[in-house]
Amino acid sequence: MTGKGIRTQIRTMVRDQMGLGLVETLVAVAILGTAVVAFASGLSAGSIAVRGQDEIAVSQGLAQTQMEYTKSYAYNPGAATYPAVASPADYSIAVGVSAVPGTDTNIQKITVTVSREGQAVTTVEGYKLNR
Repeated sequence: MTGKGIRTQIRTMVRDQMGLGLVETLVAVAILGTAVVAFASGLSAGSIAVRGQDEIAVSQGLAQTQMEYTKSYAYNPGAATYPAVASPADYSIAVGVSAVPGTDTNIQKITVTVSREGQAVTTVEGYKLNR
């Protein structure tokens, strides 16, 4: 090939390989943006789910601890409630005591309710015996 033929061939290749057009660039940016938004939404939803499960785990632990504490406490036949264990700042514990119908006075039904920010999260029931 002559020098003129090579130059013509190089010019043709350069014209065929022009840079990306505006439309292609905008499509690529839109696809990338959609992927980033989807990823961020997934992280947000995961964080909310973990927070909810943490709340349930803490409240169940508090309820079981309170129930065991109440069962180990000295039996009081006329008790309307028993002392509550210490709880984290956002949580509160309520202990209810009621008589069991059809039995003697040596058994009580204990209801422990754990609330967070005023809303009940977990309720556990058990029985306390006078031994």
